[in-house]
Amino acid sequence: MVFEMYSVRVGLLVVAVPAIYWLLLALGRRLKRRHGVRLGWAYQLFAACLSLYVPGLALQFDWPFIKHLGAATVLLGALFASAMIDRFLWELYFEKGHRVKIPKFLSDLARLVLLVVAVFVVLDVGYDQTLKGLLTPGVIAVIVGIAMQDLMGNLVSGIALQLGKPYVLGDWLWVENQYAKVLEINWRSTRLRTLDDITIDVPNRDLAKATITNLNQPQRRHAMRLTVNTEYSAPPAEVKRILQAAAATATGVVAEPAPLVFLKNFGDFAVEYELKFWMDDHELYPAVCDTIRTTIWYSFQRHGLRIPYPVRTLHRDTPARENRPGVTPVIRHSLRQQPLFQCLTEAQLDTLLAAGRFTRYGAHETIIRQGDAGASMFILVRGEAQVTVARTKGPLPIAELGAGDCFGEMSLLTGEPRSATVKARSDCDTVEIDKAGLAASLRESPELLEQLSALLARRQMSTEAMVAARLDPTTALARQNEFQNTFACRLKAFFEL
Repeated sequence: MVFEMYSVRVGLLVVAVPAIYWLLLALGRRLKRRHGVRLGWAYQLFAACLSLYVPGLALQFDWPFIKHLGAATVLLGALFASAMIDRFLWELYFEKGHRVKIPKFLSDLARLVLLVVAVFVVLDVGYDQTLKGLLTPGVIAVIVGIAMQDLMGNLVSGIALQLGKPYVLGDWLWVENQYAKVLEINWRSTRLRTLDDITIDVPNRDLAKATITNLNQPQRRHAMRLTVNTEYSAPPAEVKRILQAAAATATGVVAEPAPLVFLKNFGDFAVEYELKFWMDDHELYPAVCDTIRTTIWYSFQRHGLRIPYPVRTLHRDTPARENRPGVTPVIRHSLRQQPLFQCLTEAQLDTLLAAGRFTRYGAHETIIRQGDAGASMFILVRGEAQVTVARTKGPLPIAELGAGDCFGEMSLLTGEPRSATVKARSDCDTVEIDKAGLAASLRESPELLEQLSALLARRQMSTEAMVAARLDPTTALARQNEFQNTFACRLKAFFEL
């Protein structure tokens, strides 16, 4: 009779164990495929232990390892419960259902608490080790001391930081005397990345004690500042205009609010200005500062301004126009090659060159812009530039300029708007001849007016070559004289002769 009962129990065990195991595997497969629950090898061990432990306990098999099997089932079950909580509570309910981002350290804390509870249940129920028996005064002192110094300190600080939300993922902070971006917030620390792509890990309790400067709250746009020194002779209004223009054209600086410039201080050797501009991506800060400082240098050079050295030395300033060795022969040759100025004598050419203004442009700067008003021409002494005209699909390149080339002469002679845009492709040195310089030459030599008018008339006739070809010589000559008289009147009016 006893043997028959044992045989029945064994038979039930043989049937129940694989049935429960495959049922649990089917449940796990459904949870994984339909609900996205992350289950791995731990779940398979849990299914195997549970499918063996439950029938063995129900059928009252006196196995020596039944107690250990139960302990393994409870601990592995805690891991399975943690995976279910992560997916259904944190991800689906809070994040997807209510759009609430749960901090990683909070889910880690819940997982730790569940595992600790499982351990205590196993010790208390399975091995008769009560909590009172485990926690002796010495053990309690060690646990409390360690937790209060490190683990609990960081944990409580992390909870306080998350509740107060002084920063979130992606924010830029000023911390540890440097700018850093928040990459991760966990139960123990906050992971940051600096502008040098170096990762730093700051314990939460250290951040909770520090003054946190968040560049992206209450909004991502934030102001940054640069300090620039100029000599005392520089007009403040002109300096402010140059600094504002330099910041406004830098990639990464937002258009609104516009950059601001403040005269900050009168120093021992320089006037100190503060440039304030706004950004919405602090990762671009080094590149923005480089662009602004580079543009300021070139702008100061063009306007004859200097960034003074911290010295107190008396010296004689050298006029900018005198400080161009070897430039005059190049300029003279360039002007002489232009049909518009071939009629000038050497003395008239010298007078015109003496009125020229030496200017310098940095790479990618616009020298003249299509449609802008103009009353000057440029001689490219050094560097390369590109000429483009505006089209609906974007600028169309039409010419490349090099040392010795001239441009903008029609605006100089007639005051017409610029017909094209010229942009520096490298650092460029130019000489600008303006209306006042040419007007002085025209006043000294009135015959130049007639020569320039005739040249412009011939250009106009060449432009209308197809129409002129249909005219008889007498009519064509009359039309050319008409153009010449018209240009003479325009030149007199423009140069106020």
